[in-house]
Parts: sequence; structure tokens; C-alpha cells
Amino acid sequence: MQIEDLHQANRAGWNEGAEAYEADLIERTEFLRKGGTNFCPPEYKFLQGLKDWCERAIHLQCAGGTDTLSLWNLGAKSVVGVDISERMLAVAKKKSDALQAPATWVHADILQTPHELDTTADLVYTGRGALCWIMDIDAWAKVVARLLKPGGRLYVFEGHPFANIWSLEADHFELDKDFGDYFNKEPLGDAGWPSTYIGDLGRAKEEHAVKYERQWTLGEIVNAVIEAGLTLHRLEEHPDSFWESHPNMPPDTLRRIPQTFSLLAVRPLP
Repeated sequence: MQIEDLHQANRAGWNEGAEAYEADLIERTEFLRKGGTNFCPPEYKFLQGLKDWCERAIHLQCAGGTDTLSLWNLGAKSVVGVDISERMLAVAKKKSDALQAPATWVHADILQTPHELDTTADLVYTGRGALCWIMDIDAWAKVVARLLKPGGRLYVFEGHPFANIWSLEADHFELDKDFGDYFNKEPLGDAGWPSTYIGDLGRAKEEHAVKYERQWTLGEIVNAVIEAGLTLHRLEEHPDSFWESHPNMPPDTLRRIPQTFSLLAVRPLP
């Protein structure tokens, strides 16, 4: 399958998964209305002071928009969410309409993000299980680079690739039968969702669309950003997770390996 075909397969899967985001629309909207921000503890250091420097934040792979609108609550003057799932974007728009937030929602494959957005972002934000759905990390990094203003920042908070190779069901570190090769370069197809995330939505696994993930090493991600012309400012690894990825693993054991990482890069000034 070609990259575009793989991304369109993922679009079908995420349109199905949007059902879970529709179910908690009211709850999430009220959370945002009260000034809530949906970030993990390590992220706040990288997102501090947005009201002082961020006119526009672009969130790539924004899903239902809660994190995007959290950037607004944190101080970004306006936000743009880009996602391949039109059903996810419909959820996001309902939230921003209810909040009268200065938000724009763009339906596009991330690799085809409209050029009208080029050099408009003070911040490009992404992560939390986003990069695994992209089949060309170098093309992704080039999109980020063209979206940023000179001096603009990329912040990625993402699941650590090393944490992704372990079985989700095991109570100890056991390599997953499909995802257990850190250096695998082939897309991996699967249907359905983990029970601790979206769940089965009341349907058998075989009734779900097949989605494709690509395992990127930490080196591949960092080098893509550098080769796109951005300057790497900081790379941190964290024991914090952003979802209950391994529900049967003792938390103290899980925190012995990196669960997430932060990457901060800047588009150089002319």
C-alpha cells in the first residue's frame, strides 16, 4: 500500500474511534469552559508563557480538539487543529463553538496540510500517540518546518518508542508479538482499540477498520527534525505516561523505563 492509502485506512479507523470522543463531548467542553488544560506534568515547562509569545498555535493530529483548546486556555491567542478524521473535527468544532474560542479546524492528511498556513505558527504542537500513524517522518518534519514562523517552536510530547515494544496485557516486560521489534520499518496493521483507551465500542474486533502504525525510533524522529532545518533545543525522556498503556504492570516497574519524551526545536531566524 502507498502512504496515502495507509493514511486513508487510518482515517477510517479514527472516524470509528471518534464515537468515544462524541460520548464525552459535554464533559470535555465543561472542563475547558472552567479553564481546564489537558496536559501531562512534563509538558507545562515547555508550554509556559504562551500568552506572551504565541499568537497562533497549530496542533497537528488534533483529534477531538481538547488538547488544542487547552493551548488556548493556556494563553495562545488563536489555535488551529489539523486532522485527517472529519468526524473528530466535528467534535472539536462543537467544543470551540460552545466556548466561542478563536479556533480553526482543517480537514487534511497531515502531509498535505494547506500551504495557506505556512509561516503562520508561533508554536506547532503534536504528540500523545500521533507520530505512529504517520508513514513518512521526514515529510512530516518538513511540514512542521514550513508551518513555523522564523523563531517559531515545535514541541512534541510523545510516547517513547522504547515503551511501545512491550505487550500491553503482560504484568512484566514481555516483548509484544507484533510491535516487539524496536527497529521494525514496516507498517503494522491491526483492528480495534485497547480497552483502556477507546475500547471495542460494542463491536467485535473484526468489525473494526484496520489501522496502520509505523514504529519510529527516537533517532529517526530527532534526525528528521534536524534535517528539515530546525534547530534542536532540548530532548528529555520522562517516566510519565499519558494513558494507561499497561494496566497489568506495577506502576513502579513501568516507571523504570522512559514512557514519554519531550522534543523542543526552533525554526532559525533568517
